[in-house]
This record gives sequence, structure tokens and C-alpha cells, in this order.
Amino acid sequence: MSTESTATDPRRAAITRDTTETQIALQIVLDGSGGYTVATGIRFFDHMLELFARHGAFDLTIRATGDLDVDQHHTVEDVGIALGQAVSQALGSKRGINRAGYFVMPMDETLGVAAVDLSGRVHAVTDLNLAVERVGDLQAELVHDFFDGFAQGARANVHVKVLYGRSSHHQIEALFKAFARALRVACSRDRQLGEMLPSTKELL
Repeated sequence: MSTESTATDPRRAAITRDTTETQIALQIVLDGSGGYTVATGIRFFDHMLELFARHGAFDLTIRATGDLDVDQHHTVEDVGIALGQAVSQALGSKRGINRAGYFVMPMDETLGVAAVDLSGRVHAVTDLNLAVERVGDLQAELVHDFFDGFAQGARANVHVKVLYGRSSHHQIEALFKAFARALRVACSRDRQLGEMLPSTKELL
């Protein structure tokens, strides 16, 4: 009996990340239905990850504990790293995927845009200038660290930008939704590509 995956198999991965600062158990199914169970100890961050799962149509489970008594930075960044690693692992060889995707997301008065390239190269740009230190219970500056962490873990280019907006909540939410939908496109299989690796270098 063959154990090789086929184009119709759900792509999934499980990552465990244990450091002196955080303990993270994460599972993702790329070809999912948007189901989620998320607990990081930072409720607004949980909400953003839930939106990520639903808008990306990913099945996502995250259990994270961290040194929140010190700062939220380690938890947010390490969840980003673990999520990126899980996506990369679930993609396997990356043959036949779109590789890149983008999305423009309106959120009431806010407009956010995200572009993702699963290129094997690490770079992240987060263009977000908030006038508040916290949104809900999340330190707002850590949105940058999440996307930096994801790019590092997935070995990807990640660019997210708020074009305009008033509400800090809406600005962050628009970015997470746009990012989820851009990543969904990038991860999607392209029938025309078949099993081709989407790179002239033959390496991603």
C-alpha cells in the first residue's frame, strides 16, 4: 500500500516549540474548513488567530503558554514562528502551489493589503502606525513581531500594510484577514502547474 500523499490529501502539520520563555503546541490543516481552537493567554491575539483560520479556511489548533508576566513579546513572536514552520512543513515540496498571493481587505473605514511569497527567502514588512499602545489586551507594536516571526518560520516574504483607517482594532483585523486570504492563495494548488516547482531555480 502506498503511503505517498496525493493531490487530494489534506496537507497538515504539527509543531511543538518549547523554550525557556514559551511552550507552544500547534496543528494546522491547510485544506481545512476554518475551524479553530486557540489559547495564547492574550485574548485579542487569540481573536486575530481565529480570524486567520476562518478567512484562510485553515483548521488551526494553538495552545501556547509564555512568560506573560515579563512581556507579551516572546509569546507573540514564537507563535508566529511556530505557525510559519507549520505552514512550511504542511506544504512539503511546494510543488504545484501558487507560491504567491495577495489580497486587499476592507474593514469598514479601514483598508488593509497583504502580499505573501513562499519563496524560501525571509523578509517581512509591516506598515502599521497605531496611535495606541494596546488594542484590547495586546501590545500593539507586537503585530510587527508576529509577521516577522511567521516570515522567519515559513521562510517567506510577507508584506502587510494599512492604506488608511481610523479604528486601531479594524486596522489590525484588516491585516490579519488580508494575510490569511493572501496565504490561502499562495498555498493553493494550481492544476496548470501540476507537480512543477514554481521557481526557475528549481529550489524553494
